[in-house]
Amino acid sequence: MRRISTFFYGIGQGFAGLARNRMFSLASIATMAACLFLFGIFYIVLANFNHMVREAENNVGLTVFFDEGISDEEIEEIGNKLRKRAEVSSVTYTSAEEAWESYKAEKLSPEMIETFGNDNPLKDSSSFTVYLNDPEMQKNLVVYASGLEGVRKINDTTEISEGLTGINTVLATVSIIIIVVLLLVAIFLISITISTGVSVRKQEISIMKLIGATDIFIRIPFIVEGMLIGLFGAGIPSAIFFFFYDNMTTLLTEKFSSVFNLVSFLDKNEVMKVLIPVTAAIGIGIGLIGSNLTLRRQLKKIAVKE
Repeated sequence: MRRISTFFYGIGQGFAGLARNRMFSLASIATMAACLFLFGIFYIVLANFNHMVREAENNVGLTVFFDEGISDEEIEEIGNKLRKRAEVSSVTYTSAEEAWESYKAEKLSPEMIETFGNDNPLKDSSSFTVYLNDPEMQKNLVVYASGLEGVRKINDTTEISEGLTGINTVLATVSIIIIVVLLLVAIFLISITISTGVSVRKQEISIMKLIGATDIFIRIPFIVEGMLIGLFGAGIPSAIFFFFYDNMTTLLTEKFSSVFNLVSFLDKNEVMKVLIPVTAAIGIGIGLIGSNLTLRRQLKKIAVKE
């Protein structure tokens, strides 16, 4: 029963501490919110970038071209061998005629098409487009397909995938550095807030020690105060992302339709089920760390003066 009353006393005093030091509390909450807002932005960018890379890799397959003069039977045999591979999800055949029609539609004007007449400059460009179960297995398949008799050339996306992975790594590294710096600033501000609260209540704390109050009883209100700062600081950006994520992705899709016709953003629920709990955990954790570090130092000072 005593523990329950101590718990509720700590919560009540934690809220009271926020009200007492409202200027420092608001500054700490605002800094925490700014830190976690940036964290959320970086997380959303990285999560969507990863999603788009995977989507692009899954939608773009290897293109296998054949030797000139190869027979239909040999082409079919190559297709059967590729379909049997564990890495392969599907194989699509594109004839030379289909390749030419597609090229004309995408690249040439009616005047340029007329100059070719009935000739097909892509007559030896029939191919297989090979889609993979796992893009990371692309190199193995390229090595295998290159060794098949009748295969002239293979266009793969290995360099593009590696480039995108490199960009992703740089983004993640820069994001982590910026977020760590901002969170250290947040810890510093929480520390100032708690220090101020301890200073204001120094006489009260001395009396509480004299009448036998335990350290945990004295600490709880300040720890709760730090955790509340972290929780409120996490709640503001979480609410912004929750209510405006769809608006933001819709706006980007409309503005850059040529890009986002090929790839899509992650669903809001998919992002929020990770972002909101992680943001809350970081906020509360930072509040806990900041308040504990400060309390250990400040309470010792009061004890020495007694």
